[in-house]
Amino acid sequence: MKYHIVTYGCQMNVHESEKIAGILRQSGYTEESSIEEADVIVFNTCCIRENAENHAFGNIGALKKLKRNKRGLVIAVGGCMAQEAGKAALLKEKFPFIDVMFGTHNLGELGSLIERKKAQKKALISVPEERKETEDGVEPVRTSFPNAWVNIIYGCNNFCTYCIVPYVRGRERSRKKEDVLAEVRSLVKEGYREITLLGQNVNSYRDGDVAFPELLDAVASVEGDFRVRFMTSHPKDFSPELVAVMKKHKKICKLLHLPAQSGSNRILVAMNRRYTREKYLENVALLRREIPDCELTTDLIVGFPTETEEEFEETLSLVREADFASAFTFIYSPRTGTKAAEMEGRIPDEVSKNRITRLIALVNEQTRKKSAGYVGKEIEILCEDYDEKKGLYLGRDEFGRMGYFASEKDPLGKFVTLKVDRANGISLYGIAITKEV
Repeated sequence: MKYHIVTYGCQMNVHESEKIAGILRQSGYTEESSIEEADVIVFNTCCIRENAENHAFGNIGALKKLKRNKRGLVIAVGGCMAQEAGKAALLKEKFPFIDVMFGTHNLGELGSLIERKKAQKKALISVPEERKETEDGVEPVRTSFPNAWVNIIYGCNNFCTYCIVPYVRGRERSRKKEDVLAEVRSLVKEGYREITLLGQNVNSYRDGDVAFPELLDAVASVEGDFRVRFMTSHPKDFSPELVAVMKKHKKICKLLHLPAQSGSNRILVAMNRRYTREKYLENVALLRREIPDCELTTDLIVGFPTETEEEFEETLSLVREADFASAFTFIYSPRTGTKAAEMEGRIPDEVSKNRITRLIALVNEQTRKKSAGYVGKEIEILCEDYDEKKGLYLGRDEFGRMGYFASEKDPLGKFVTLKVDRANGISLYGIAITKEV
């Protein structure tokens, strides 16, 4: 029996797909790279952006013929889109050939749902409103060596007016500190060289008296040759204690992802972000004062309801002032059930497209300048993969910049010293010397 998983969305979903793979392995399935040869196809969906939903709809619909022609094929749909209010019914109406639907709250039940479906003809829809800790004890099938994702907190309490996450992921729930540390120790022992702590808002982490800076300090104190990343940090919870821990440990990458979303105070209020432009820039100043070489990345939304040209210009000026290393940029996408979806003052598509084009051009200009500054320098990167098209190995430095190089020996999973001789946009190229045999 073979499975194939299709994943949409962020690193949280990538790691959840690793858990889904672990669940299916426990049920006796093996991975199949070809969707046509799989006995079970699982779609792990995302509803944060409209384009992710559209891709999922298109790919699920494309399986109608395969489902009709392949006896015994099980198609399962889960994740955020299935959990969103009303979407399970819509999916079933639109694609009646779906066999199993499960939500974000009962991921661990997937194996039993598939077996129950096989024993009966009727489709199974199980999308509980409250979370069931059904994936505890599931050993994920890690797919990103030498990188590993470690959840430290689930859900979100912030209710930004544009965001569906609190409705599909539920309220914040932190893992026990010792459980997180035990997982990190195990991963380091297995040879993983980069650990990324994950949460919708890692700065909200709380296990009794242990807040996120204390957890991060403990993770970075684990013995071994590895480095630590974390995401995502909400600016309203940014703290001097977090900066102090980042400064203390060489293992912690000097890169902070701090979503600004907008440079306009009025739009930030409308988004319910609970910080001001001035406070955001104070945080940036503190970070750069304490850790001068630290880089900053962000998320930015244009075309939020009622956004004026002047307010968009404030976002451009924030990008210049904060000097981001890179940014994820989005046109506002209304999500049914959120407050922003009911707001008046929708921005015309042509205006939003013009603004995103200008924003991307500015971000790319800054990124290229930073890349050019690497030329002639030696940096340490962790080799993560091999690019078949380029015929080169690749990896990232602690600031997230991708470096490409040739090597006669296999450097995967090893730290490499790269002498950068040229830059192309966000990518670096050079000659590498491995640190390890």
